[in-house]
Order: sequence, then C-alpha cells, then structure tokens
Amino acid sequence: MKRLGVNIDHIATIRNARGENHPDPLTAAKFVKKAGADSITIHLREDRRHIKDFDAKKICSIRDLNVNLEISTNPKIVNIAIKIKPDFICIVPENRKEITTEGGLNLIKNRKKIQKIISKFRKKNIRTSLFVNPSMKDIKISKQINTDCIEIHTGKLANLVKSKNNHSKELKRIKQCSSYAKKLGIEVHAGHGLDYKTTKILSKINEIEEFNIGHYLIGESIFYGLKKVIVNFKKIIKN
Repeated sequence: MKRLGVNIDHIATIRNARGENHPDPLTAAKFVKKAGADSITIHLREDRRHIKDFDAKKICSIRDLNVNLEISTNPKIVNIAIKIKPDFICIVPENRKEITTEGGLNLIKNRKKIQKIISKFRKKNIRTSLFVNPSMKDIKISKQINTDCIEIHTGKLANLVKSKNNHSKELKRIKQCSSYAKKLGIEVHAGHGLDYKTTKILSKINEIEEFNIGHYLIGESIFYGLKKVIVNFKKIIKN
C-alpha cells in the first residue's frame, strides 16, 4: 500500500515569521499523524530557516510518529542527526541561496563522502534515503553505496505539468528509474513540487511506495483544513 509522508517545515516557517512559539511543529506533527499521514518529514537546514534543533529533538523523541529527517552532508548536521536518532534520514543537497531544493544529490562528485555517512547511520540502525534525480546512473550508485531507499526528485515533472507542457519524457524517466531501483532492492519514494494532479499521475507507478508532500499540502490546508487535505491526498495515492 502506498504511503503519504507530510513535510511540516512550513508550519515552522509561519511560526518563525512572527518570532513566537505558535504554531508549534510538534503539535502539527501529532495532528498530521492523527489525520492519517504515514510519516512526518522535517528538514534541519544548515541555516535553520524553518525547523530548529529543539524542534527536531522533540519531534524525533515521539517514537510513534515515524519521522523522516532531511539533512545535508554537513558534518555538524550529521552528528546532530546521529544524536537524535530519527526513524529515517534522507540526505539532500543544500544550497543556502536556493529557496527550495532544486535538484538531486551529485552522487558522482560526493560518492565517497555520502557512503561514509550512510555507514555511520547503519551502525546506529538508522535507515537512509538519498534524494536523487531520475537518473539510472544515480540509481546504480545508490545501490553501490548501500542506501536503503531513494527519493526521486519530481520537481521537473511538476513544473512541466503545471505549465501544461509535455511531460511524457520526464514521466518515462521516473518510471524507468523506479523500476530499476525496485529490481535492485531499493525502496522508492517520490517528492518535490507535488500537488493533487502530479501525485495522481505518479500514483500509477507501482514501484513508488511513498509520496512526500509539503508546500502544496500546507498551502491548501490554509483554505480547507489540514485533515481534509491529508484525506484528499490519501485517496489519490490509493486509487
């Protein structure tokens, strides 16, 4: 059964805009779980633009939440992740000038560094995922460096769909990469830029087991409520 992961970073963004304690990401995490989400995603960025260290520690301490912690390869962030020991870690590229993550990891350039980090997490029994572009070469490297999972960056597909341009070529790439990863024994997730329409398109790919959705879901919840939007996404990925 396909799963829904909800990224609650932008709950923290709203809180930080006011410089106060409300809304609380921990409360949001508990509510999202109760509303039917299968996992919670938080990104502890190097610049701490939304989730803070104390948020990550509190949220990861609640064991029944099934937390996916996104981090860069920064040694300080890696050490924090090891200490708070989330259920799952997704290693992502990070550029402070970017508003959001605009692509997957450069596995060719950073292969050895990432492999060492994965090894550290394995010793602590923490499952690891890599945020990658839909590239067969990246899938092959992911297997070679012993990751448990990949999350395919779906930003290009999402942009093509939103702009009503032909997305068949990008969709084919994602299908091929998902199938290849599955054959190699790697669990497949998908995320970035997903809305109702793109999630419905990707839900037809049997190999994708989990969709991680944040910005659009939180944005829609402002108008329609968090529970209703989560229920809507759950219906889409099941059909």
